[in-house]
Amino acid sequence: MTLASMTGFARTDGTEGGLTWAWELRSVNGRGLDVRLRLPGGFDALEPVLREAIGKRLKRGNVTANLTVKREEAARYVADPAALEQLLRLALDLAERIPGAAPPRPEALLALPGVLRQETREVLSEAAEAAQIEAVRGGFTAALEGLQAARLSEGARLDATLRTLLGEIAALCARAAVEAADQPAAQQARMLETVRGLLAEVPALPAERIAQEVAILAGKSDVREELDRLDAHLHAADTLLADAEAIGRRFDFLVQEFNREANTLCSKSASVALTATGLKLKATIEQLREQVQNIE
Repeated sequence: MTLASMTGFARTDGTEGGLTWAWELRSVNGRGLDVRLRLPGGFDALEPVLREAIGKRLKRGNVTANLTVKREEAARYVADPAALEQLLRLALDLAERIPGAAPPRPEALLALPGVLRQETREVLSEAAEAAQIEAVRGGFTAALEGLQAARLSEGARLDATLRTLLGEIAALCARAAVEAADQPAAQQARMLETVRGLLAEVPALPAERIAQEVAILAGKSDVREELDRLDAHLHAADTLLADAEAIGRRFDFLVQEFNREANTLCSKSASVALTATGLKLKATIEQLREQVQNIE
C-alpha cells in the first residue's frame, strides 16, 4: 500500500468537433470527502457519474472539479448571389452611362449592405454531441488519475517525514527512560528526608504510616507506564504506515494518545532533564500531528 495525501492538482484539456475543453481538479485537506463540481450548461447530466468516479478513487479531502468549454464560433462569410448579381448589374449600367468611368471594384461591391452574410453554424447531430460529451468525460478521467497520482506522490514525501518524526519520538522516549530510571527512588528519598525533619519537631504520625504514604507519592512519579504506552503507540503507528490506505483518521486519533502520554510524563517529571526531554517530546508530537492532518 502507498500512503496518500489529501493535497493535489491536475489539469487536462483537448478539442472535439469544434469544442475546446479543459478540466482543473484540485484537492485540499478535509474531514471527509467533499466534492464540488463546476459544470457549464449542457454538461449537468455528467455530475452523478463524475461524483461516483471521484468516490471510487478518493476517500477524504475537499475536491473541486472545474470544467471550462469554448465552442468555435462561425466566422466564415459568404456572398448573397442574388444581391451581388443585382448590384453588379446596376454598377455596370451606371459605368456605361458615365464616359470614362472605371468598372466597379469587387471590394466596393462586397462592402455594400446585404451582399455578405455570416454563415450560421450547423446544428450538431446527436452523434457529434455524444462524441463531445464522451471526450469531455474522458478528459475528466485522465484529470482524476492525475490528481490521484499527485496525492500519492505527496503521500510518499509524507511517509518519509512521518517515519523520521516517529524515529525522533522513539529516541526521546529512550532518553526519557534513562533519565527517569532513578526518579521514584530519588523522589522517595527526598520526601523521606523532608518528613523525618518534620517528625523530629512534631512527631504526630507513626513512622511506618508516613513511609507508606511517601512510597505511594513516589510511585506516582514513576513514568514507566507512560513510556510503555508511548512504545505501544509507536508500534501502532508503524502498523498504520504499513497499511497506508485511508489511515488519516486513525492516525489522527493515535497522535492524540501520543500527546496525552507526553503531557502526563511532563506532569510527573521531578528533574530538569526529564522535563526538558518531555517538552521536546511534546514539540515533536505536535510536528507529527501537523503532518498527519494531510493524510487521506
